[in-house]
Amino acid sequence: MSGLTTPWIVVLFAAAAVATWLCGVVLSRTTDALDARLGWGDEMGGILLLAVAGSLPELAITVSAASQGNLDLAAGNLIGGIAVQTMVLVVCDVAAGRERPLTFLVGALTPVLEGMLVVLVVSGVLMGALLNPSTAIGGVSPASIAIVVVWAVGVYVINRVRKDPRWSVSMPGSQPGRRHRREKHPRQPHPFARVSTLRVAGIFAAACAGTLIAGVGLEVSGNALADRAGINGVIFGATVLAAATALPEISSGIAAVRLGDNALAIGDIFGGNAFQVCLFLVADLIAGAPVLPTAGRLNSWLASLAVALTAVYVIGVVGRPYRCIGRLGPDSILALAVFALGVAGMFVLPH
Repeated sequence: MSGLTTPWIVVLFAAAAVATWLCGVVLSRTTDALDARLGWGDEMGGILLLAVAGSLPELAITVSAASQGNLDLAAGNLIGGIAVQTMVLVVCDVAAGRERPLTFLVGALTPVLEGMLVVLVVSGVLMGALLNPSTAIGGVSPASIAIVVVWAVGVYVINRVRKDPRWSVSMPGSQPGRRHRREKHPRQPHPFARVSTLRVAGIFAAACAGTLIAGVGLEVSGNALADRAGINGVIFGATVLAAATALPEISSGIAAVRLGDNALAIGDIFGGNAFQVCLFLVADLIAGAPVLPTAGRLNSWLASLAVALTAVYVIGVVGRPYRCIGRLGPDSILALAVFALGVAGMFVLPH
């Protein structure tokens, strides 16, 4: 990248972002089709496939950054990406219409459990950042291992609750739609309905490869732009880079809301956020050293911001605000204010 002028690097970054968007759309559709055809239902295999497919851009950036020693960029993208991807719910709220907020329409309490899982794993990030690097086991932070274990147990518990709830919920006026992409839509057929499973798997693999290449392009060009602009790697990774990798979530979230799958839209965001921090284990293995202890104040700030934004929407799902204000629910307006304050705080926080 050193031989390219800044405008060309900007073009490369934009091209990688567009490729991430397009591949993300294909990944979402093929994952939907494969989940339905392979009959994984609510089991771990289906959940894992959905989580990995949605986090491929972050995986590519994490591997690329960790292998080059850009640990602040890797950590900033993973932690800051949670806050940015939670803000996708603001876009989904707009797409839900001007009458009722998204959190009113959700009509389910499962997203509350998914949001609590996000809080649990992000708490692991905050605690892992305080650990001494000498606590690493073979170059891997015990917190990174614990986060993966907590995520796996959390997914198992949520699936058990989903299959056999011990309570009943009445939410008049809600429109939850499908709760998962693997469920058939009553009017909309599953994507690739007339294409063989083998071909769908091939398209899925090609989209994975394209996403990984685009993710590396985002990391390399983004790192060069941050260096030339003199921007801290954590700040760039948590804002511009995280926004670029959130493009597939924006696309799939809007598509879900337009189909009336309001519970699916918020569940996808929380589910992807919970899985994303599991990639710290990958970062540790690639870097050969624990990444979390190098997180610093900025990443701790971002993790706290992610918890706050998650709590806003969890409260919204339970509180069910009734009216929109300018196409946004009160919770989305509060989330915008919290996010703006959080981003502003990044620039005044001592690095």
